[in-house]
Formats: sequence, C-alpha cells, structure tokens
Amino acid sequence: MTEKFVRNIFYYKSYYLDFYATLNPDVKKKFNWTLQLISEIESVPEKYFSHMTGSSCLFEIRVEVGTNIYRVFSFFDEGKLVVLVNGFIKKTQKTPKNEIEQAEKLKKQYFDEKDK
Repeated sequence: MTEKFVRNIFYYKSYYLDFYATLNPDVKKKFNWTLQLISEIESVPEKYFSHMTGSSCLFEIRVEVGTNIYRVFSFFDEGKLVVLVNGFIKKTQKTPKNEIEQAEKLKKQYFDEKDK
C-alpha cells in the first residue's frame, strides 16, 4: 500500500527536534500523529494547523495533551513543503511575542541560506 503525501515535513536545523526531545512519550505520540495528519490530508482542521494572523505567513501546529498546549511554528516553502522551526509550551492565552519573533528570524535565516 503506497501512501500519498499532500505535503512534506522538513525540520530546519535541530530546532524542532531539540524541542521534541524534551517532551514526554504521550506528547511525542500526539505530535507524530498531528504531523502525519498535516502531511496526508488536504484540508487540515484549524485545531491542529492554522495561520498566525499578524505574521509573515507563519503557521502554528497545535497539540493538546491533558491541560497542556504545545505549539510549533512552521512556514511553507515551494507550496507543499512545511518547514518546522521553534516549539514551546503555551502557558498564557496570548502567544508569547518572543516566540513569534524567533520563528520570524528562523524563517528569514532559512530563506537567506537557501538563496545562497
């Protein structure tokens, strides 16, 4: 049985993997499931994958386990490539500004390196 991917997932440097390594097994399992969902279905529910308003085309991957909410920022490259960057545990209603700034910086760095 061959799987058809509508999107490919790419980890930029080790930012996502470093975050992933700090997570407990239940959260890791949910992240794996969510990333598979994003890669395999055309219309991903906003509960798991949504555009960040007020950003330069950043998207947020959202995982909820128990009372904790985990977020990973991402962006698209060449249409169907989802590039994952920094992740964090969301502890307040509003997304921390420093996390958004970090994601914007990593996105710029990614495209600057790609253009060289």
